[in-house]
Amino acid sequence: MEAAAGLQEAAPVTLKFDFNPKLGIDNPVLSLAEDHGPSDVWLCRERPRFCLLSKEEGGSFGFHLQQELGRASHVVCRVEPGTSAQRQGLREGDRILGVNNHTVEHEALEVVARRIRASGPRVLLAVVAGQAHDTARARQGDGALLCPTLGPGVRPRLCHIVRDEGGFGFSVTHEHQGSFWLVLSPGGAAERAGVPPGARLLEVNGLSVEQLTHSQLSRRLWQSGEQVTLLVAGPEVEEQCRQLGMPLAAPLAEGWALPTGPRCLHLEKGPQGFGFLLREEKGLGGRLGQFLWEVDPGLPADKAGMQAGDRLVAVAGESVEELGHEETVSRIRAQGSRVALTVVDPEADRFFRMVRLSPLLFLESAEAPASPQSTRSAFGAETEDPPGEDTTLPPAPRGSRQCCLYPGPGGGYGFRLSYVASGPRLSISQVMPGGSADRAGLQRGDEILEVNGRPVDGEQDVDRLHQLAEAEPPLCLKLGARSPRGW
Repeated sequence: MEAAAGLQEAAPVTLKFDFNPKLGIDNPVLSLAEDHGPSDVWLCRERPRFCLLSKEEGGSFGFHLQQELGRASHVVCRVEPGTSAQRQGLREGDRILGVNNHTVEHEALEVVARRIRASGPRVLLAVVAGQAHDTARARQGDGALLCPTLGPGVRPRLCHIVRDEGGFGFSVTHEHQGSFWLVLSPGGAAERAGVPPGARLLEVNGLSVEQLTHSQLSRRLWQSGEQVTLLVAGPEVEEQCRQLGMPLAAPLAEGWALPTGPRCLHLEKGPQGFGFLLREEKGLGGRLGQFLWEVDPGLPADKAGMQAGDRLVAVAGESVEELGHEETVSRIRAQGSRVALTVVDPEADRFFRMVRLSPLLFLESAEAPASPQSTRSAFGAETEDPPGEDTTLPPAPRGSRQCCLYPGPGGGYGFRLSYVASGPRLSISQVMPGGSADRAGLQRGDEILEVNGRPVDGEQDVDRLHQLAEAEPPLCLKLGARSPRGW
């Protein structure tokens, strides 16, 4: 996106109403205006509208941004004709208040651009017209305009369901074309995959069901084979979106029981370098990408979990999917001796291309809590010896590895800690199934050697526990191999 001179807006269309002496005047605009006072009219005009944009392979969303001089607001300065931005009603002069589920009005322009790039092939923008924005500013001062967001656990869900002996574990009811709800089989595959009771069905394998008949939907589900990925919204999510005026859009989704996901690798350069080769080549669908090859055994890339054939999607959290080889290499070099790379393996690459969402949206994938207590605390610190049955663990290969965790919507990372004064002082005592730690490969008995780059050692261990609880994401851990004796 670039700051550029904009195109002029099209002139508004004026509807004419003929007077019929028998029927009177039927003008809905007049009727609505009579129901609102002046302040109510401005409130409606200041409420953001939402534009769900999509782009084709190698294309763009079709708009350009610039930052207002002396202000933090972000202005749409040009909308390309015939693009998704124009079709979805984005107009020159609009101010962007939100990107997906993030309020961005007071963020720097480069941060807003980074969020839009990281959204991949689809992005949801909350915008307000320029005139309404300026009027609100005159009344409210520098306070942020209202930009609704959905809270943790109250968002659409992307659920991956694997068929079992009972099928997918749901049936479909509908009122009319495009409106479908799921009825779950108790304990069935859909329920286990996180589909909430009474959920509305929005997409099947990345494709909207809005235009489908019931028979077409049944055929699509049958063609899915043994696995299907559904975008659904529970009744409370549907109601909250209705109240906020937000669409039930895929870029708002949190992932539940996904078969795969992105991996964040933290590398520290050694005497022989990072130990991998970056090469630009064609991937799925003939798309050019940056791929990681020749991962040298025992060097930092190998220790961090890099696999030959991984595709690089972000450097230091910023998407590089639209960059060429030289610019991507420059981004990596600019990080110096420590670099964070977000990658997807071929399986993850195929999955996220199918659902038409960026893997970067799921670095904070949801954890499905088993109870309200588990959402209250996603990891805890235990300063006493764990129960006897936990003290004996199978031996594991020695060595260390690094991983980077992002909290789920409940605010936690999905593991608990144990601290004792002798032996490995700080260890993983519990890993919650399906949580961030589980997906990153943490196992009970792993010894924590470093927290966010700082060693865990001696009398400072207890302080490290507090730092761990207060750390801003991502949480970067260096882990030692599991001890055969536990704690």
